[in-house]
Amino acid sequence: MKNTALITGASSGIGKEFARIHAEKTGDLIIIARRTDKLETLKKELEEQYQREVLVIAKDLSEPNAAWEIFDTVKSKGITVEYLINNAGFGLRGKFHELPLERHLAMINVNITALTALTWYFLPDMVKNNRGRILNVSSTAALVPGPLQAVYYASKSYVTSLSNAIAEELYDTNVTVTALMPGATETEFARTSDMDKTSLFQKTFSAKTVAAEGYQAMMQGKLDIFSGLTGMQKMQSYILPLMPKKVVMPQIRKMQEI
Repeated sequence: MKNTALITGASSGIGKEFARIHAEKTGDLIIIARRTDKLETLKKELEEQYQREVLVIAKDLSEPNAAWEIFDTVKSKGITVEYLINNAGFGLRGKFHELPLERHLAMINVNITALTALTWYFLPDMVKNNRGRILNVSSTAALVPGPLQAVYYASKSYVTSLSNAIAEELYDTNVTVTALMPGATETEFARTSDMDKTSLFQKTFSAKTVAAEGYQAMMQGKLDIFSGLTGMQKMQSYILPLMPKKVVMPQIRKMQEI
């Protein structure tokens, strides 16, 4: 496999669009998600349309050993991953204490633990080869605390902070780490997180647009990239972190109420 990208959450939404973009522009792929049937369908599409080599790994990233099992499979096949796109993630809407603990912990495993582990496993070879690109999908949720999505917002804050810190650690290499922070996007996320009827998702951007902007930013080695935002939302993204939390949090809560 050549110019290989490993993409998590590749069976739908932004992840699926990342796979299509990489296949068209750059190289081969390792696509990862839970749903084998959707991955196999995407594999067939990419192989036929772009003549790329595609490896399917069906894996639930909420499982504790998932990241290691992915890394072990890739290494056992002698594949070098040059592009790592940590896209998988999910959210839950509701009061923290009323949602099931196991769902909170599963979210942390997917949004934080698996992303961290996959980055740790694949980064050393990138540094050794002095070549590599990492794109971690965060969210505009990283900018502020998120009442009614407390763990999700906190997890995305972690993703952005981790990505930025590692990027600086790699200042003297040709390896880059980019954090993609999308706004409301047309994916399964809104429905599965029970956010589709909230005011936050009344205006959404296409997954294709968000993926294209994120992929381009990764290739350019940018630190952060906002995507899927109106002009007003972009302005707010810079202002919100500067505002008092006591003012911001009630607004966030109301936007996430049904």
